[in-house]
Amino acid sequence: MSKAAELAALIGSQSSLSNRNLIINGAMQVAQRGTSAVAAAANYPSIDRFKAWENTDGAYTVEQSTTVPAGFTTSLKAQVTTADTSLAAAQYAQLSQQIEAQNLQSLVYGTNDAKTVTLSFYVRSNKTGSYSITIYKDDATSYLFNKSYTIDSADTWERKSITITPDSNIKASGGAIANDNGIGFYVFWNLAAGTNFDDATDNTWSSNTSHYNTSSQVNWMDSTSNNFYLTGVQLEVGEQATAFEHRSIGDELRRCQRYFMAFSDVSGNNRYFGNRYSTSNGFVNLALPVTMRATPTVAITDQQTTTGLDIASYNSADRLALYMTSVAPYVSGATANAEL
Repeated sequence: MSKAAELAALIGSQSSLSNRNLIINGAMQVAQRGTSAVAAAANYPSIDRFKAWENTDGAYTVEQSTTVPAGFTTSLKAQVTTADTSLAAAQYAQLSQQIEAQNLQSLVYGTNDAKTVTLSFYVRSNKTGSYSITIYKDDATSYLFNKSYTIDSADTWERKSITITPDSNIKASGGAIANDNGIGFYVFWNLAAGTNFDDATDNTWSSNTSHYNTSSQVNWMDSTSNNFYLTGVQLEVGEQATAFEHRSIGDELRRCQRYFMAFSDVSGNNRYFGNRYSTSNGFVNLALPVTMRATPTVAITDQQTTTGLDIASYNSADRLALYMTSVAPYVSGATANAEL
């Protein structure tokens, strides 16, 4: 096949050459919570949209890093801080991104037209060996897809590409993904797992939702020397990985703000003033640049007075108001969280 024919075939296999990446913040540029190392604990410690799970006798941190492959400026760095050399059966460590179900409707899962997708990413670690990714689809009938990959060389950036083909179960009604604002896919990077999770058949969909990896999965938690870097994450329709889709920082930030929003910078210089309607009551209205996924929870981190500031009861996905029972002139720190 000529190069022109190869290019035509590749273009024809993609639904779009722009906006094709189903992953948000795949270049790890947006870190609204901060760039410094924070302990993983089934939370979003640093990089927006990337969750760090940890249930071992050890510990690890996650942060934004400038150790990157060519063409990137930031990566996610995970670092073991307390080792666990012998995992119990139910223990694990993972990174993940949850993809909103409404964003996956083009995959037409639950029909005979269900589409193949390809996950690609750049990865680096001092610990070589076999790792795995898991796609977990929870709507209708829950299914897991597991695929192993190998980090071949220590401390070297490697690009991995994994093709995920729908099987007969995914094409049946149980494979459907609801058209709502819930979780359509969990995409997991497995770092370590006990024996409860290691019965997966490689490159296969399974209805057993504990089969996250095969027995060849390394125990990345076994040394405080271990690190793991990730960037350039892309999930796209088609059987081949294309070049990473770099989006503007403004575009990526707005996508992230649908799920989490910080109303102050690190120094707390942004101040939001309110309106008083009585001697002791008033409101601070916070403008949302985007409609959030759902009505968010709001956390106050800094205000002029330390008493009586409560969240108003009529917050919505497109409006936030802070109700003050003891009027404070300003609020300089608040966050709104509507993460999946």
